Amino acid sequence: MIDEFAKHTLHGRLRRDREALLWKLDGLSEYDARRPLTPTGTNLLGLVKHVATVEARYFGEVFGRPSPEPLCRWQDSDGSDRWAAADETRDQITGFYRRTWQHSDATINELPLDAPGHVPWWPQPWSDTNLFAVIVHVLGESVRHTGHADILREGLDGRTGLRAEHEEQIDEEARAAHRARIEQAARSAATLKS
Repeated sequence: MIDEFAKHTLHGRLRRDREALLWKLDGLSEYDARRPLTPTGTNLLGLVKHVATVEARYFGEVFGRPSPEPLCRWQDSDGSDRWAAADETRDQITGFYRRTWQHSDATINELPLDAPGHVPWWPQPWSDTNLFAVIVHVLGESVRHTGHADILREGLDGRTGLRAEHEEQIDEEARAAHRARIEQAARSAATLKS
């Protein structure tokens, strides 16, 4: 009974974060969805493409259920899963992500939590693992990158939140006052520590 509860809970959180990540693209121009927003080139559409690739690998080849989506061999990965090429459309990338969900969900639904898997890119002794550990790992990756997307989107247009239905109207004055309080606290702490 606890296994089904754990699987249901973890799977539910993964589904929630998948939707949140895609929501971060809503209303953005092609340029804003793709442009590098950090010195290392992190961008919103690239985060979606990367998380889709991560899911496809972990819930596919790790359990002998290769993704129906074309993927390069993990050994040949060159970082191109972290950004969208000019000829890749937003719909292609989000479609890849949604199709990956279907394949991942089938793996999660069909296998027990203790189903054995092998992650060849993990060092020994951790490369031999199970579905529970992989779900936790992929959930962690998804949460991490959805957090990145939160910050990137806020930097673009101020939008924040987990889902559209929880989004509040942006009050620029209140945000500026709040930020000023935090800035003042930081400056005061720095003065006290000097």
